[in-house]
Amino acid sequence: PKLKSAKPVVRTVKRWTVKRWTNETEQDLQACFDCTDWSIFEAGATDLDELTETITSDSISWINSFLTDRHQLVKLGKFKSNSRTTSTGATQGCVLSPLLFSLYTNDCTSTDPSVKLLKFADDTTVIGLIQDGDESAYRQEVEQLVVWCSLSHLELNTLKTVEMIVDFRRNTPALPPLTIMNSTVPTVESFRFLGTTISQDLKWDTHIDSIVKKAQQRLFFLHQLRKFNLPQELLTQFYSAVIESVLCTSITVWFGSATKSDIRRLQRTVRTAERIIGAPLPTLQELYTS
Repeated sequence: PKLKSAKPVVRTVKRWTVKRWTNETEQDLQACFDCTDWSIFEAGATDLDELTETITSDSISWINSFLTDRHQLVKLGKFKSNSRTTSTGATQGCVLSPLLFSLYTNDCTSTDPSVKLLKFADDTTVIGLIQDGDESAYRQEVEQLVVWCSLSHLELNTLKTVEMIVDFRRNTPALPPLTIMNSTVPTVESFRFLGTTISQDLKWDTHIDSIVKKAQQRLFFLHQLRKFNLPQELLTQFYSAVIESVLCTSITVWFGSATKSDIRRLQRTVRTAERIIGAPLPTLQELYTS
């Protein structure tokens, strides 16, 4: 999952690096898996099948039967609520839900070549290249996204929507605020994008601060396991799963441009884990190049 989520981060940072002035809006869909209208999905999947021949009509009928007229109730201790029938949303914990939602939102795309729309589950990111101070295409795509969500019975979570401006010019002009559904979108200097903290100067200090702090907190549990005399093999497995996974989050995005001091801070965490385990561990450089 982390490798999959790193790919859109790589594409996003690459676009920002190549273009000097971009606006980016990070948006979140509220309770998306509970609001999906499967009659819309059925029509969209049928159109997709006609184009790609990858989804058979039998599959569409089976999925529609599986998701509609479902009986649900709530159980708390020995108490049960009355059963109700629902035909919207997806079953909680169903392995099909993420795939079905991706198909449901398949036709949500950008129509302007200067604006890119990235989707990952219920997170949607709009990236606009602003040239000669003209934001019209970017703002129009944001408005179209709002309209598409309304027509698709999905609700944008404006409380989790932010805008970040990447502009390396010396004199940065003030820009009018972006408004979505009568709510002003706050402009931020950094934000978390699929687990990676991205700053408007495209430096990685803030992200590395975050993962170093998280990794050091988890070293405590590694130390506690060592007190119980667990074998090195199990300690190493714990380190790989719980600590190394944090240090390597989106490492292909930021490691190549991280400062030497930041890399030393990260490597100190690895050396501390080596002392606790009593065995050598791969360096971040080795993990980055492997």
